[in-house]
Amino acid sequence: MIESEVADGVAILRMQHGKASALDIEFCAALAERFAALRDEPARAIVLTGTGNIFSAGVDLKRVSAGGADYVRQFLPVLHKLYDEVFFHPKPVVAAINGHAVAGGAVLACCADRRIMAHESGRIGVTELLVGVAFPALAFEILRAAVPAEYLAEFAYSGATYMTDDAVESGWVDEIAEPEELIEDALAVAEELAALPPKAFAVTKAQIRGPVGERLAVSGEEIDREVTALWCADDTLARVRDYVAQHLTK
Repeated sequence: MIESEVADGVAILRMQHGKASALDIEFCAALAERFAALRDEPARAIVLTGTGNIFSAGVDLKRVSAGGADYVRQFLPVLHKLYDEVFFHPKPVVAAINGHAVAGGAVLACCADRRIMAHESGRIGVTELLVGVAFPALAFEILRAAVPAEYLAEFAYSGATYMTDDAVESGWVDEIAEPEELIEDALAVAEELAALPPKAFAVTKAQIRGPVGERLAVSGEEIDREVTALWCADDTLARVRDYVAQHLTK
């Protein structure tokens, strides 16, 4: 599921889960566990990337469609755990977006401190409302923290996805790299961040991320109850099944 190596003190995690590194219970749990373990490992920073022309296609809607409400109730807390581990990780995290990063995959990229996307490699954006589901509380707060405020509503409401030039212009990503130089460029950014005093970096990052935790403490549980009920509703699951049939079944 996850290929791991260390280069010059930076951990490189390469997602390799099926054709699209879609987020299901097992993959989310494994990736969250890997990030948790890296807190105590010598690696000074982390680069997260994907395989082929896909970073992550987001939530595995085929699993949601097949598993229904019972699967959703098990899955959403595991997805929350993954986002929590990556977004609040004390070490620098750089997303090397090698291809499509869609919906939950775009949110995963937004968990990173810096996002670099391979030029003309794919599209990035959140398509949740097109499918008919709402954002879990932490996922939405990560999106709010990562993208420019003036684009937040447009990104969330439209479900649009953006190629690399538009993605960097609108703030989805910080910079673009040539595909063959993506990992090299991501490592350079990770090493630059890792050169900062680790404890000072961790405290500063916690301060930057702090408002997300504060908003979750106030309303996160209530929002997630509502979101879970919405995802589990018969009409929502019917829309998911229709979406899978129309877009994901060949």
